[in-house]
Formats: sequence, structure tokens, C-alpha cells
Amino acid sequence: MDWKIPLFKIYWDKEDITAVQNIISSGMNWATGPEVSRFEEEIARYIGVKYCLTFNSGTSALHALLLAHGIGKGDEVIVPSFTFIATANAALFVGARPVFADIEEKTLGLNPQDVARKITPKTRAIIPIHYGGCPCRIEELKDLADKHKILLIEDAAESFGASVNGKKTGTIGSSAILSFCQNKVITTGEGGAVLTGSDTLYKKLKLIRSQGRQETNDYFSTTAYMDYVTLGYNFRMSNITAALGLAQLGKVENIIKMRIDKAEQMNKRLAKVPEIITPVPPIGYHHVYQMYCIRLPENKRDRLIEHLAGKGIMSKVNFYPVHKTSFYTQELKYDCTLPMTEKVSRQILSLPIYPQLSTEEINSITGQVIEFCMKK
Repeated sequence: MDWKIPLFKIYWDKEDITAVQNIISSGMNWATGPEVSRFEEEIARYIGVKYCLTFNSGTSALHALLLAHGIGKGDEVIVPSFTFIATANAALFVGARPVFADIEEKTLGLNPQDVARKITPKTRAIIPIHYGGCPCRIEELKDLADKHKILLIEDAAESFGASVNGKKTGTIGSSAILSFCQNKVITTGEGGAVLTGSDTLYKKLKLIRSQGRQETNDYFSTTAYMDYVTLGYNFRMSNITAALGLAQLGKVENIIKMRIDKAEQMNKRLAKVPEIITPVPPIGYHHVYQMYCIRLPENKRDRLIEHLAGKGIMSKVNFYPVHKTSFYTQELKYDCTLPMTEKVSRQILSLPIYPQLSTEEINSITGQVIEFCMKK
């Protein structure tokens, strides 16, 4: 459908085009090249970690990270069900079992109390997400993971630039992943990264992402033999993609500032409707609004989607519970109840947000929501 107001628009400028154009016109280094390393170094500097390794998607990054941590058959990994399905599926990729824990209402992230109840002797890791750009209760989860001597792996796919009490998401857990898919805060179209402070993990990840090859040089620019020492994958990010990422990263603070401004305008307008819960982060939490999600009575949510669609305004449910999908219930035979996850997923609705969103568009979106909700 050709939406008058889509759910998101990618923020780009001439620098993005020039960056990609320069790599293409060079006639070489399209797959591997110096921009990959530069992008990794700049991300590590911005986030505040020792190492960043780029991947061709956030899903590949999480898959590789679980492999590098040695998680596998017989292990359990605690994950939210209120997430994009890749968070849970990554455990399956390595032969482990995802165990679903419930969320709490303030940040819509994992509830530390329910996570504590789900820990068993088989638990190897907790993978929380920072929903929609709002950090979860990551500090409490870190204390819990440390207490039980298990890994805390941050799925920071939606929270690039977010922070808790001055600490950026991706720096609090044992390691973390990022996503640069097209709807994220900065984007390379598709892409992802792993963040870590571990030399050992860094070396393992370099092998995993590039066919298990010991790379002492650029594979495409050397005559030297490089040995294959383990099973690996083709999870690399291309040099073209990395060049685009560098251009995007150069304007990330401006992008975040614009997103916050749009969200605050939406919050102010929607405050007129008592039955709508707007996304207001806890004190000390820096929300980057990768998504702008409201909650409203479940008997109105789906009708509001239809109402907005009729006006050419896109909205979307992020997310339906993973544990209720056909794959998990029918193929994997999961049968669990997560009361808060199920409640919130019946109420949640993502409204359009992007840096270029105009005041006129904000007034149109919020006006239609208010008009619908005020009807008897």
C-alpha cells in the first residue's frame, strides 16, 4: 500500500550517496575493505567498548555471538517473548532451548523477578532487549546474571545511542548485538554488529563470521594462504554497506535528537486522551525512540489500526508474542503463559516516527488517534 504517512522513513543525505558512490566507483573493495574496519572502530568509540565486529545482519551477529560463547545443546537461554522472533530463534540456531520470561510494564523489557524464577542449572544466558529504543531494567538483570554466574547478552538492536544512568546500552552486559536494518536509528539497509570487551571472544567471532579462516590480510588482496581452522559462516558486512554506515553514524546524534523531539510532540498531543499510555521512560533512562509505541484498550487497538489505514496512516503491532506463534506452539510444542506479555501485546501499537516527520504529519496522526478514541 502507498501510505500517505508510512511507519518509518530512512533519514539520508548527500553524504550517504557520496560514501557509497566512492566505493562503487573505485572498482574494487566492494566486499571487504578499509571502511569495514573504520566503521567498527567508530562504533566502538561511540558506544564505549573495546571491540566492535560488523555482520550482515543483527540476526547473524546474535547467532555468531552464541556460538562464540559456546552455548549449545542442553543449554537454556532466557529471552523475552515480546520481541522480534530472532532473539528467541538464535538459541535454536545453536541447539539451545529458549526459555521465555515475562516483561514489566514501565520499560516493556524483561521483568527481573520473572527471570529469576526461570533460572535453572541449565541456564547459560539471559538475552534482554531494549524495547523500541528504551533501555530495559538492565542493571538489575546484570546483578541477577552476576549472582548466578551466567551470561547477560544485550540485544540492543533497537536502542543504538540509548543509555541508563549515563551507560550506553550494549556496554552493561557480557556482550551485545546491534542491528542496522532499515527501520533502525541508523541503518545500512541490512547489517548488524557485536560489541565486546573480550579479546578471546573477538578472535572467535572473526573466525565465525568469515568461514573459519585465519585472516592475516584482506583475502581478496593477497596471494598468501590463510588456513581454515574451524567451522565458520559468511556473515561479513560488505565494504559498501560499511561506507554507508559511517556516513549514517556521523549524524547519529542529530537523528536521535530529532526522534526525541517528534516523540515529545506526540506525547504532548496524546496526553489529551486519558485511556492512552504514551512512552515515557523512567528517570535516568535515555530513550531514542526507534519506535513510538502507545498502549490503548485492547477492544480499540485493532479498530484503530483499521481507522488509521483508512486515512493512509500506517501503524503496526510490535510485537505479537513469540511463544504464541505457530512455529513455537505447533512445531516446538511450547505451552507457557506470560500474563504481562500477552496483555501488552493486545494493547500495543506503533505509530509513525522518523526524523523528517513534519508538524503537519504529527498533527494528522495524533488528530486521527484522538478523534477515534473520543468516539462513543
